[in-house]
Amino acid sequence: MSESHFVWPQIGKETTDAVLQQLMESISIYDRSGVIERLEDKLANHMDARYAVLTNSGTSAIHASYIAAGFSMGDEVIVPNYTFFATVSPIYQTGAVPVFVDCDDHGGIDPELVERRIGPKTKAIVVTHMWGIPAQIYRLRELADKYDLILIEDISHAFGATASGKAIGSVGDITVQSLQAQKPLTGGEGGVLYTNNPEFYYRTIAAAHYNKRCKNEIPEDHSLYQYALTGFGLKWRIHPLAAAICEQQLDSFSLFMAGRERVARFMVDELSQLNGLSPIIPRKNDTSSWYSLVVKVNPEEIDGNSALSIAEKLNSGGAIEVDVPNSTRPLTDIEMFKNPGGLFPHYGEPHPSVKEKYSNSDFFASNLLKLPVWNTPEGEARATEYISIFKEVWKNL
Repeated sequence: MSESHFVWPQIGKETTDAVLQQLMESISIYDRSGVIERLEDKLANHMDARYAVLTNSGTSAIHASYIAAGFSMGDEVIVPNYTFFATVSPIYQTGAVPVFVDCDDHGGIDPELVERRIGPKTKAIVVTHMWGIPAQIYRLRELADKYDLILIEDISHAFGATASGKAIGSVGDITVQSLQAQKPLTGGEGGVLYTNNPEFYYRTIAAAHYNKRCKNEIPEDHSLYQYALTGFGLKWRIHPLAAAICEQQLDSFSLFMAGRERVARFMVDELSQLNGLSPIIPRKNDTSSWYSLVVKVNPEEIDGNSALSIAEKLNSGGAIEVDVPNSTRPLTDIEMFKNPGGLFPHYGEPHPSVKEKYSNSDFFASNLLKLPVWNTPEGEARATEYISIFKEVWKNL
């Protein structure tokens, strides 16, 4: 098996020491104390949010956001068709119905198409900032305000990115992120939910942290307090060791980002010079987290070579980390979304949008190359090597 050319997260002595210290302190925390309290406070401060709630995964955080928003049977939720499936799949647990919308030329949900989908049953808009590139979040905010809808951001790829100088994740009514190992900010596994709304916060606590946190953090005169012992019957607490890893990674995050930005700019400049390749970069006044560098391939400009065939050539040449991101593809091509009734018997026919054509989503699914973005001096050397391999492959197309 080939040696990996990209290792993330970067685990050094500081991370190891943080984990060992947490092992000695506690490996199970029932309330908002210790590393849980410290990390939630740091994350809320970063996002300029009133509340941050840790969970055991990004999927749990997303599910909690839908419970917090009060989705119920018959509600419609506008969602991106081009995203990782777990952004949308928890909607089915609430009885609400996802309504699919195509992406724009940056891979984010297209606001103009969103507005056409809004109807009397619409409850919320969900947006994913794909590959760390900010979506058109301020236009989506305008639509949410215009139609009195809840705006939910998934920033799993985009922690550290900005739009017009503000942190991605600070515009929505609820924001969620994954802390899975490959994400820009990681704890190995875990998730976070952010909000400024006390009602959303109380419902999130009831969804994810029954008993002690409910009793300590939900006011006694609130209608949810009578359910404090059980909450919604779910437990999505993050493991303290994951929180310890994430806290240390957060403390080093600005250094990681500076390195990624430097390497990404070099790679974008070089790849932009190759015929048939178009790296996706942030819009003016936005910045990326550089979770990955994704590059559009135009087969017509390179003798019909597809993204998949290009990836195979690059892999054979030694650029083994280049791939076509097959796990992220149009949701309307996936059985869960085409036929939810097979898993959830209370569902009838899916929303008619599942049967429509999504040209941009289809293009992204078939014509993207994904590259890692390194952040160290050794990584810069590897990036230079990969650019040389690209150029060699291009000579022979």
